[in-house]
Amino acid sequence: MARTTTKRPPKNHTAAEFGLEPLASDTDLFRWFLLCLLFGKPIRSESAIKTWQLFIDSMLDTPWAIADESESYLVMTLHDGGYTRYQHVTASTLKKCMDRLIREYEGSLLLMLESSQNEEEFSKRLQKLHGVGPKVAEIFMRETEEHFAQRVE
Repeated sequence: MARTTTKRPPKNHTAAEFGLEPLASDTDLFRWFLLCLLFGKPIRSESAIKTWQLFIDSMLDTPWAIADESESYLVMTLHDGGYTRYQHVTASTLKKCMDRLIREYEGSLLLMLESSQNEEEFSKRLQKLHGVGPKVAEIFMRETEEHFAQRVE
């Protein structure tokens, strides 16, 4: 007899759950972005959260810190967080993403946000960053909707 399991829908995490106020500072906005990047990988959300906390604890919470860190150290941190199959590709993705963010937006997601005319443009800019697809952009942008809503008022 085959056992059927019902798949639970993914939990919609919010920045507030992690003590973050993304629109209050570039630091919180970047930390939320990093967490969204980790959520976007095919891994359990518990592992993504654990890995994110390891990045924060290791002061790998700025684009420059990640870009400047050795890929082997990033791989080790990802592995310690539970990335056992994707740690090498994820480390490479993070470095490429940070390099472009630094080069094109001075490492500032707030600058990217402020210079975007609307949510659609912001989403397109995000998705030009290595490793950011539509789903990661969607998760991340849940916390930036207020910014664009205030512009309309």
